[in-house]
Amino acid sequence: MVRTCCVLGCNVQSYDRHGNKVGLSFYAFPTWKQREGAHVSDVTKRRRLAWIAAVRRADIKFCYVSRYQLVCSRHFHSGKPAYEMDQTNTDWVPTLHMGHSEIRTSHSDRHRRRTQRQQNKVLFGGKRQPHPQPQSLILKVTGADAENIDIREKQTEDQQLTNDCVHCVQSRAEINRLLEENRKLKSKLDKTELNENFLKGDTEKVKYYTGFTCFAIFMSVLENVKAFLPASKKLSHFQMLLLTLMRLRLDLPVQHLSYLFNVSYKTLSSVFSDTIDVLHARFGILVHWPERHCLQATMPPQFTDTFGNRVAIIVDCFEIRTERPSNLKARAQTYSHYKGTHTMKYLIGTTPQGAISFISKGWGGRASDKHITEQCGILNKLLPGDVVLADRGFDIRDAVGMMCAEVKIPAFTRGFCQLDAKDIENTRAIAHLRIHVERVIGSLRNKFKMLHTTMPIRSLLPCEGEDVTFLDKIVRVCCVLVNMCPSVVVKPGTHETCTC
Repeated sequence: MVRTCCVLGCNVQSYDRHGNKVGLSFYAFPTWKQREGAHVSDVTKRRRLAWIAAVRRADIKFCYVSRYQLVCSRHFHSGKPAYEMDQTNTDWVPTLHMGHSEIRTSHSDRHRRRTQRQQNKVLFGGKRQPHPQPQSLILKVTGADAENIDIREKQTEDQQLTNDCVHCVQSRAEINRLLEENRKLKSKLDKTELNENFLKGDTEKVKYYTGFTCFAIFMSVLENVKAFLPASKKLSHFQMLLLTLMRLRLDLPVQHLSYLFNVSYKTLSSVFSDTIDVLHARFGILVHWPERHCLQATMPPQFTDTFGNRVAIIVDCFEIRTERPSNLKARAQTYSHYKGTHTMKYLIGTTPQGAISFISKGWGGRASDKHITEQCGILNKLLPGDVVLADRGFDIRDAVGMMCAEVKIPAFTRGFCQLDAKDIENTRAIAHLRIHVERVIGSLRNKFKMLHTTMPIRSLLPCEGEDVTFLDKIVRVCCVLVNMCPSVVVKPGTHETCTC
């Protein structure tokens, strides 16, 4: 007795039409895939039902088919089932040697009938094909009638081709219109999305959002920091730098920026802090004290006429408002009588050319200009013979003298009603040159409006493992960015450059 493995009773060994022995392959019933989408679920369900209907076994149910119930390759035209999503294939369902007389219509028959209908539509001009008449009713066609029929058929074919050409032209025009519309929509989308295309080619937009004079400077900064920026799934390195500059430049709230960049409040705050850390670490050295020969080589004429080439730095202080500390000692240290509120004070120094060459750490608003100057470390950078320009509040003549340098401040009346002519002339010359540092401070605060806002207490705490606060980093980064822009003191193209 020969063992059978096919549910339709086929022998394990079979023979082709030449009598050669042919091996059989066996295939399990298709499964119903319910977790791969609605379309896949519908197709696989219908295929399983079609197989069960084709086999016609009472013991095979849709809900359960034994893994030992298989269908062999004799029941498929190609010897194996078709791909489950290829529904028009004749082997999508077993159809050969099924053991019953009913033969289901295959998709190939449907395709043949569809082709025949299209041919008839061309021949009869879109009209329905007449039903065949009995042989006894068919009339004889003369030569002239046959010629007329050929002419009509040719005209019908020409009309059909003309209609098809018109349809093709209309379709092509519609496709071109849709492609152009798609291109315009993509262009508008690129302008609204905050990516490279948002700033590229628009200098005014670059100035407004970043403070840089051109897009090339922004990209140069990005190239130097992108390798050190943290990885993010939602933000590119370009967007990280852009949102940081936008927050510094426009003082936009974190919540507003989180909506613009489609990220959470926490993510944007973290990205801003990380980017400031990277900018401070990579570009903090750009606020540096130049060598004496560099200062002398680039000394503007108005300084040379008054003080020769001895001016090394112009100093002043500015303050940034902070929240009111809860600690009483900190509250007393940060209260500024000059501003009437709690502040952090920074000493800033600029070269005669207008570049920021020194920025101190933050001090409480109560600290005097003299105390900050003596403790911040700027005196250690002075060389014998240097001249420092300062305001009247900088009573640092003795401290500067200890470094064999000289400080120039406007003269006091010393109890007299007015100054003598010489003091007035000296004071006017000092004030005229010292005003440059105030212009730089004004540029710094106006370019980066975040320095006008009230800083939170957490920004005054020292960063982990460092001796600077987060506010110190912000101020230094802003000074670096100002140095990347043209000087507000000397117009571009009117001064010499040092090659050192």
